[in-house]
Amino acid sequence: MPTRRDAQAELSATARALLSGNRVVPVIEIDDPAQAVPLTRALAAGGITIVEITFRTSAGADAVRAAASGTDSIVGAGTLLTPSDVDAAADAGAAFGVSPGWDPLTAARALERGLLVIPGVTGAGEIQQRLAEGHTTVKFFPAEANGGAAALAQLSAPFAHTGLSFMPTGGIGAHNAASYLAIPAVTAIGGSWVAPRALVAAGEWAQITALAAGATAALSTAGA
Repeated sequence: MPTRRDAQAELSATARALLSGNRVVPVIEIDDPAQAVPLTRALAAGGITIVEITFRTSAGADAVRAAASGTDSIVGAGTLLTPSDVDAAADAGAAFGVSPGWDPLTAARALERGLLVIPGVTGAGEIQQRLAEGHTTVKFFPAEANGGAAALAQLSAPFAHTGLSFMPTGGIGAHNAASYLAIPAVTAIGGSWVAPRALVAAGEWAQITALAAGATAALSTAGA
C-alpha cells in the first residue's frame, strides 16, 4: 500500500516542473483582489507566468482565486501557516502552496487536500526531515539572513545526490539573484522586486511588465 511518503513524493514530483519554466517566482502582497488579474497578466507580458500570492493580507485567498480563474498563469498561495490556510489555498484553486517553515498538522492537511506545498528550511536537519517525508523541493528562507548564496551552496552540496532542489526566498533582488541561480541545486528564486507592493497598489502594470521582462532577460540562462 502507498505510504504517506509515497503520497508526498508523488505531489512533490510536480514541483520542479512548475518552477523550471520560470526561474523567478514573484512573491506578491496584494490588498485588493481586483488587482490580481491585471497584475498576473502584467507579469506574464514580461515573461513570468508563475506567481506566489501571499496570505499576509486579508485579500490573499480572494486574490489567488481571481488570478487562478482569470489567467493562464500558474498561481500559488504563500505564507501557509496552518491547516486552515491549506484549506483556503486549495479552495481558491491554488496550483501550489509555499510555507516559511513546516509543521505536522499543516503537512497532514496538505496531503489530505492533495495540495503541493513547498516547505521552508534553514538547515541540514530540516532538509533531512523533509527528504524523509518525500519532499523533493524546499524553500530556503530567509535566504540572505541565513548566509545568502554562499551558505546555500555549501548547505546543498551534501544533498546533491538526492536530487533535492531549492527555491531560496528572502532578501533576493536584481542585485544578487544571479548568484543564487548559479547554484546547481537552485531551480528558481522567490522575490518581490519584480512586483513591489507600492507598484501593485498604484496599478503600475507597465512598470511591472518592464521589471518582469528585465528579470527574465537577465536571469533566464543564469546557472543553466
